[in-house]
Amino acid sequence: MFESLSDKIEGAIKNVTGQGRINELNIAATMREIRRALLDADVNYQVARDFTDQVKEKATGDEVLNSVTPGQQLVKIVHDELTELLGGEHVGINEPDYPPTVILVAGLQGSGKTTFCAKLARHFRRQGRAPLLAAADVYRPAAVNQLQKLASEIDVPVYARMENGEPLQDAVRVAKEAVEEARTKARDVVIIDTAGRMHVDERMMQEVTDIRDTVEPHEILFVVDSMTGQDAVNTAKEFNEQLNFDGVVLTKLDGDTRGGAALSIRSVVNKPIKFASTGETLDALTEFYPERMSQRILGMGDIVTFVEKAQEEFDEKKAEKLRQKMQSDDFNFEDFYQQLQRIKKMGSMKDLLGMIPGIGKKVRNLDVDDDAFKHIEAMILSMTIEERLNPSVIDGSRRRRIAKGSGARVRDVNQLLKQFKEMKKMMKSMSKLMGKGRKMDIQQMLNNMDVGKMGGSAKPPF
Repeated sequence: MFESLSDKIEGAIKNVTGQGRINELNIAATMREIRRALLDADVNYQVARDFTDQVKEKATGDEVLNSVTPGQQLVKIVHDELTELLGGEHVGINEPDYPPTVILVAGLQGSGKTTFCAKLARHFRRQGRAPLLAAADVYRPAAVNQLQKLASEIDVPVYARMENGEPLQDAVRVAKEAVEEARTKARDVVIIDTAGRMHVDERMMQEVTDIRDTVEPHEILFVVDSMTGQDAVNTAKEFNEQLNFDGVVLTKLDGDTRGGAALSIRSVVNKPIKFASTGETLDALTEFYPERMSQRILGMGDIVTFVEKAQEEFDEKKAEKLRQKMQSDDFNFEDFYQQLQRIKKMGSMKDLLGMIPGIGKKVRNLDVDDDAFKHIEAMILSMTIEERLNPSVIDGSRRRRIAKGSGARVRDVNQLLKQFKEMKKMMKSMSKLMGKGRKMDIQQMLNNMDVGKMGGSAKPPF
């Protein structure tokens, strides 16, 4: 995301890198380059101009420090101003004193609105909440079926009203009854998926306004397709004037987007960005933190989000059990397979690597295949339980059977066994270094990593 913009801003800042001090001449040239980069990214002209004026004012003012280089100082100023442009502080969902929390989701057709509703339900479910999805998009063909299919993947119920096999053409009634259903069934979050249109029209706005007035939601979210650039900003402005929504959701940030919507929308509509969607899978949703996004735009990575994703899959008891197995040399293919599944749940491998400072640009142009471990999984799944738990029993005939069952070659199985053995030795050594009584904490492990020496290869370990 923002790859082109990131490269251009970095190139512009190099104009003052290595120079003795910031002056009006070199800062003016740098600001022209940054403004051009923002406009190329489809950022609103006035927003781009105000941004560069603010950076120039601070860079040439009394706030410049003598203890840092001009390049470092400018990066700091640009980072702070980008953070402010994106909203400054993280803003969460409005929560009532008593459940359920009612969230109304609106947006144009094709913006990813229905998929976002399912992603948001998954987000709440992972927090231990009990969400209910309301199928109030009653006009688009198969909209209800789409929501039900997505909801089934995350085991979340959907409230829908059908008549003669077709959705009831009364979105206001569906939304109202969904909230009543949530109270009856002890569901503490209601997410209402409303109908989208190809453009803003009076009928659409009237319907979503009627739903708002009837259910009185605690949160109204406007879903916007980041790839539509300034059109997204203009649409958000029209929606906000009539609906007065509480926050913005940016979808398709993983696509070939120039990012202008994200940098403009906060200033134009004066409403916070609350979520960002970076993929089609239901786990590809993150809460929006302006400072973290600013860091990613400037190529600094996003280690905090990386740690949070890791901790979502972190189980302290399982980690302690794993440490003991590693220390006693009992780590086996069954344990390894379970660890692979946890890594996969964290999301796209390329996105994860991009969050680590110093690695993002190294993997940008590499083809990091999220299915890179599939052939390893196939070989492990072709083993018997005995072989997974005790790899030492795998002799020549067993290797041939495993290779045949997984569609691999015997030499692939040999390589897997050899490198697994080497990995066990390394893990045992690391476990001893951690100390017998100490826990293998994810944050501590990340702190001990020399991320500057990482990267350069996107291939799996085997």
